[in-house]
Amino acid sequence: MSVFTRRTLLAASIALGAALTTALPVAAQQKSIKVGVMSGAEEEVAQVVKKVAATKGLNVELVPFSDYALVNEALERKDLDANAFQHKPYLDAQIAARGYKIMPVGFTFVQPIGLYSKKVKAVAELKSGAKIGIPNDPSNGGRALNLLAAQGLIKLKDGKGLSPSLLDIAENPKNIQISELDAAQLPRALPDLDAAVINTDHALNGGLDIRKDTIAVEKREGNPYANFVAARKGDENRPEIKTFVEAYQSPEVAKFLDERFKGAIIPAW
Repeated sequence: MSVFTRRTLLAASIALGAALTTALPVAAQQKSIKVGVMSGAEEEVAQVVKKVAATKGLNVELVPFSDYALVNEALERKDLDANAFQHKPYLDAQIAARGYKIMPVGFTFVQPIGLYSKKVKAVAELKSGAKIGIPNDPSNGGRALNLLAAQGLIKLKDGKGLSPSLLDIAENPKNIQISELDAAQLPRALPDLDAAVINTDHALNGGLDIRKDTIAVEKREGNPYANFVAARKGDENRPEIKTFVEAYQSPEVAKFLDERFKGAIIPAW
């Protein structure tokens, strides 16, 4: 073999090696993010977000939860990079109770909460002493009480805003019996109640239809309970988190919400 040939092969080998060395980090450096979501309907939405994010060079690992109370704790412990399951009143209550350093970084959707019943077809049909279940966490419990007040079933003390408690009921003309239950248990408890205020994700998971099984639904426009992606303070500008928010706020996700949930879950961006 001539010197020229050896040198040519050596040069080719070096060039190939350099090309491989350049190519390998591209795959190795693919961005990844771990996101906590609620199992069921919200996880369905997040799967669409995951596909959109992949087209933007972001690998999303979804971590499903069945208990609201665990998701922010996992984010605070750095077991997650972000989560997508909550609204501002809920996060505010969690921060007040546990001191989390977590913040919203981009809106996702709104799930209008509803008053469901298998026993009556209208709020006016609820009799004196009717039993109504509401979520037992402060923010969603307050949300439920505001819905009952908007329907004239109770009257709340002035100035209680988005987070009233049972102690803030000023008038209860029908002597409604209100029971605080774990949010996830409300669909199963519904047959034993006259009605229950149920979060949309748990209602969907329990086989309920917001169009057919509700006797009242909170307003959709200007709803203060819009959900969002949340991250630890200091991580809000991470490129991966920004890309995940962009993927959520995409036409593909908006189309999926409309076609799959038909008004039960609507875009908030």
